[in-house]
Amino acid sequence: MEWVYTQITMHMKDGEPNFQGVIGRTLAESTPSWPEPPHAAGKPNVVMIVLDDTGFSHFGCYGSDLKTPVVDALAKHGLRYTGFHTTALCSPTRACLLTGRNHHTVGMRGISNWNTGFPHMRGGITPHAATLPTLLRKEGYATFCAGKWHLAPMEECSAAGPQDNWPLAKGFDRYYGFLQGETDQFSPELTSDNHHVDPPGNADDGYHVSEDLVEHSMGWIRDLHSVRPDRPFFLYLAFGAMHAPHQSPAEYRERWKGAFEEGYEERRRTWFANQEKMGIVPPGTDLAPRNWGVPPWEDLSDAQQKFSNRLQEAFAAMLEHTDAQIGRLVEFLTEMNMLDDTVVMILSDNGASQEGGAFGVMDEFSFFNGLTEDIEDIVENRLDDIGGPHSHSNYPWGWAQAGNSPLKWYKQNTYGGGVRDPLVVHWPAGITEPGAIRRQFVHAVDVAATVLDIAGIELPEQVDGYTQIPLAGSTMRETFTSGEAPSPRDVQYFEQIGHRGIYANGWKAVTWHQSGTPFDADNWELFNLNDDFSECHNLAESNPEKLKEMVDLWWEEAEHYGVLPLDDRSIELFGAPPRPHTPHARRTYEYFPPISHIPADACPQLSGRPFTITAEITTTDAVEGVIYSRGSHNVGHSFYLQDETLNFVYNALGSLHVISAPVVLSPGKHHVGARFDREGKAGRITLVVDGEDVGSGEIPKLVRMLGSTGMDLGRDGLSQVCDAYRGEFPFSGTIHKVTFDIPIRKDATDIAVEAASEFGRE
Repeated sequence: MEWVYTQITMHMKDGEPNFQGVIGRTLAESTPSWPEPPHAAGKPNVVMIVLDDTGFSHFGCYGSDLKTPVVDALAKHGLRYTGFHTTALCSPTRACLLTGRNHHTVGMRGISNWNTGFPHMRGGITPHAATLPTLLRKEGYATFCAGKWHLAPMEECSAAGPQDNWPLAKGFDRYYGFLQGETDQFSPELTSDNHHVDPPGNADDGYHVSEDLVEHSMGWIRDLHSVRPDRPFFLYLAFGAMHAPHQSPAEYRERWKGAFEEGYEERRRTWFANQEKMGIVPPGTDLAPRNWGVPPWEDLSDAQQKFSNRLQEAFAAMLEHTDAQIGRLVEFLTEMNMLDDTVVMILSDNGASQEGGAFGVMDEFSFFNGLTEDIEDIVENRLDDIGGPHSHSNYPWGWAQAGNSPLKWYKQNTYGGGVRDPLVVHWPAGITEPGAIRRQFVHAVDVAATVLDIAGIELPEQVDGYTQIPLAGSTMRETFTSGEAPSPRDVQYFEQIGHRGIYANGWKAVTWHQSGTPFDADNWELFNLNDDFSECHNLAESNPEKLKEMVDLWWEEAEHYGVLPLDDRSIELFGAPPRPHTPHARRTYEYFPPISHIPADACPQLSGRPFTITAEITTTDAVEGVIYSRGSHNVGHSFYLQDETLNFVYNALGSLHVISAPVVLSPGKHHVGARFDREGKAGRITLVVDGEDVGSGEIPKLVRMLGSTGMDLGRDGLSQVCDAYRGEFPFSGTIHKVTFDIPIRKDATDIAVEAASEFGRE
């Protein structure tokens, strides 16, 4: 009996090996003990606000005359950094921010939609790089994430998972936002914690996702503070702004009409002059010349100028609206008496976007599909749609360079326009020189290191059984109290889609890479950033020894941080061969509705391939509704029954091709389908009922990338593909099964590659 008791006691202690009490045979013979729970009482809250595609000069406090009064006020009482650097692209920068390691090291060379088969591009963060929220939560912080994630392989972001790389698995207690790299701001693809949800409203209801994200953020904080006021929180608030689509409520768009009549070149000069007056740029800084491919403003037609300016108006309106949402959060923190001891960081993940092309786009996927829009027609018929729920716009290169003033190039490039970005830090309890400008070189990897320093947390050797990669970042906390503090780093490499750069002690070597060309043919330039903020004076010829030293250093850093192999692929990776054990390891897809919304990267890979869709249904009298929908108002498909007519709508970036056939379906079971056949650069849709062809029509313009919005069965759940019906238009019968057959699959030479070759990458 004594032996049995001893064994039971041992097993109890196995469950809590560090139990400090005494376990006897009875309560009277035992002494209780409670383990010390993790706690961070007295530590500051941290709010990290990440904006997308916001250039160095876009905030008012960085030189523009765009309206960002809340950010400007936080800068006035905090710090502005002019040497903050990123990776030039969203997912990689966010991986740096949340791990403190370089993006290649953790598996995020490019955006999380890609997995190239090499450790530096897995689309998810390795568990050997524990995230900032994971470390904070283990020490007692509450951790919240709202908004854009884009740090999970997108093919894993359906309800089928796996969810290893979703926010909750990466250290957050709560999540509400969108997992994709962008979303429609009025009709977003939303995920709450670990499940997909419908938006609580739409544009007609006055809904906008930025407002929704802030509402959820405030709710989480309010709940926490009401129950555990001693527990600090970390909030990662990643707006969809300022990524395309540039969308905002109508009242914001109205305020900006006619505000940019002088065009991007004159406005860029104005913003640069403001930067000089503010001291954002040092004396003697040059305004970089107009980027290659940017047409002189006076060379644009009247329609092109009107279109360009309306696109910039939409951007300005969205930025003002986003600033107002930040203001709601700041006001809330003030009312809760939290603001003074909350570290608020506001930053951008890369420079202004080049994805609008030379003239701008009504629909950003025109750029990705290599299609030219009819600007004259847009100006005549759709100009007022820009910025609203029926546009997916992005501005032209000229306005993007203005947003990066005084720098050159853009997002994706490793010149200043891609990697030098705004960073505002507000922390009254920890900043001693409110309103100051900090010029130290800092990088996104330093942000996590700084937060850990503030929270008093050291990186353990192991987290959850995984040996940890050392931090690449260093704290910049000293800069909070001293403008003379050293930079947290002397060396930092850059690499993005083949573009490369290296910073070392004030020097920078950088090269612009033409995709598909040998890397050895790249032309490296050399700049002394101490004297040349905007990288305008190339010293490569006059100082070849320094250039060689810098290029050699780049290769050393590349070896050390896992940058190799160099890989300049981008758009063609969307048509990469399917891998085993993924949603695309098949040519036939079978779905059994009702099922959750399926995100784009987990949908059948249709693109321009031949395909057949067949739905097994049971009809009732006057059956109608959507059988299959994919995409949104800007691009996609809708297959539906209405008024005894079977319809397939092929929305080619706003150009609607409707194939219809009258059908009378008797009550009972039927098979209805649509077959797409490729005919060169065009195609044909044939409608099928119970094995018989009932109608067909030509699709003259194919869309290779069907947008970023995914698929619904039995409804059109988000932004409707066409105006033939209102709302979801749910199917009134029963859908038993929907099957997609893709008989032909070209792999690496698929039509996504054709798009890249036709249009180019930059």
